[in-house]
Amino acid sequence: MKLQYFGHSACLLDVDGAQLLFDPFLSGNESCNVAPADVKCDYILLTHGHQDHVGDAVEIALANDATIIANFELASYLNAKHGVKISPVNPGGGADFPFGRVNFTFAYHSSSYPDENGLPIYMGQPAGIVVTSDKKSFYHAGDTGLFSDMKLIGDRYNIELAMLPIGDRFTMGPEDAIIACEYIRPRLVVPIHYNTFPGMIDQDPDAFAEKAAETGVAVCIMACGDVIEF
Repeated sequence: MKLQYFGHSACLLDVDGAQLLFDPFLSGNESCNVAPADVKCDYILLTHGHQDHVGDAVEIALANDATIIANFELASYLNAKHGVKISPVNPGGGADFPFGRVNFTFAYHSSSYPDENGLPIYMGQPAGIVVTSDKKSFYHAGDTGLFSDMKLIGDRYNIELAMLPIGDRFTMGPEDAIIACEYIRPRLVVPIHYNTFPGMIDQDPDAFAEKAAETGVAVCIMACGDVIEF
């Protein structure tokens, strides 16, 4: 697998040539210098309905004839509203695709999308997402607080790389993310969802990496455009 990071929680995962785009918040994301028109993908996977995760999903899906994989409510809304192709998956379930298997895990967060008046519309249960191919798994935790069932994720899947939020306020902070590392036991962690909104989710990723190293977990701090293979 190969991962390209786009800032905040957005990334592009290459799984044997299939291009999987996660939470494509590109426009309006000051940590991202990639335009939606420059992204090519086959699938778009959304962890939940907030604008900083749905982002440019519709524009990119229509331009690429890509399928959006999201929970039932969010997928149904995007299909009815914009006519995008969808493949709904709910937390606790999974589905097989040509590139491998996608499982939606639970996440402790909220999920809504604004209507024409800016009022939030409920968009179903937020999720984390596990992609498995050739017995190797990638885990995007989405927006979540720490929860003890992360141990089950670590027990069930051979997580090579986990993307974990560290921003605090709306998600886990660094201290809880360290515990999540111990629960999940990934080979490598990429911190996400921090330093995007000034004064709201400011964190020091280097300090997080140092603390994680004390527990034997390797951390890769990525900037927009960075690529790693695992």
